[in-house]
Amino acid sequence: MIYKICPAAEWTQAIERHRYDGSPLDRKDGFIHFSQAPQVAGTLAKYYADASDLVLVAIDEAGLEGLRLEPSRDGELFPHLYGTLAMRHVVWVKPLTRGTDGAFVLPQLGE
Repeated sequence: MIYKICPAAEWTQAIERHRYDGSPLDRKDGFIHFSQAPQVAGTLAKYYADASDLVLVAIDEAGLEGLRLEPSRDGELFPHLYGTLAMRHVVWVKPLTRGTDGAFVLPQLGE
């Protein structure tokens, strides 16, 4: 399982299109940025600390053509998809909420 963090409105557009083409940053970089389960919290902290109205999308990467693990933050391997994400690969979508301490509360993530 791999994960995508994105604004809820962006994901709503993806549902309407029946595919996810990536965020503006993804399109600029030429691939869709994903995180593995242990990387989600770090990605939230680094890129979404002040964001609200986010969703976390779980993706079954089996059979996902164009997916590569490539070095990124601190040389750690992150999944990058060179292409669009078809909705058939989406397992679930959950809103990201914050706890009373202001930190994001993550759902149970599979490794």
